[in-house]
Amino acid sequence: MTTNHPISNRAIYNARAVLLGAVLMAAVSTLGDFIWAGLHLRHRPLYGLSHGIILFLCIGLYLGTLAKRPSVGALGGAAIGLLAAGSFYVLAPVAGYAVMFVVWALVWLGLAILAGRVLRRQNPLTWNEVLGRGFFAAISSGVAFYLISGIWRPFNPRGWDYAIHFLSWTVAYLPGFAGLIKVQDPKQYSLPS
Repeated sequence: MTTNHPISNRAIYNARAVLLGAVLMAAVSTLGDFIWAGLHLRHRPLYGLSHGIILFLCIGLYLGTLAKRPSVGALGGAAIGLLAAGSFYVLAPVAGYAVMFVVWALVWLGLAILAGRVLRRQNPLTWNEVLGRGFFAAISSGVAFYLISGIWRPFNPRGWDYAIHFLSWTVAYLPGFAGLIKVQDPKQYSLPS
């Protein structure tokens, strides 16, 4: 007797979506590291704002694609990236570069709202669920981001191992996506075909 277990199948799809999101964003972030280093870009607000917009546009596009609303996801992600990068450049002169960890953590709250409310037209999460997922993503991904943040030190772009950057970024993104894409939620997302 064979039975179909849609909840466990959905959990597998969502677990794949978590891993795929982390790997895709690790690739985008590693490419960003390579571009910053390869072009010898100085840390200027225009470059940082552009980097933030592109990076989070990609995250929003991915989440939007899972929810079958890619353009809404991309626009929402770009807005979150602009706000995150902009807040970094406003706060860094006062609080120092450590504010990057706070901004990184808080950006996941914005992504939780995007994923849990904006992209889910028919079945939005409650605000408690959104905030719970957002706080989990913010704290866990914030800790992971802090742990991998040594990948830029010492600053020697020609000596960097970009495979290490890719693995490090995967570790940093994995808990964030795990918070946003709840593995046990049978109604949340479907992987793109």
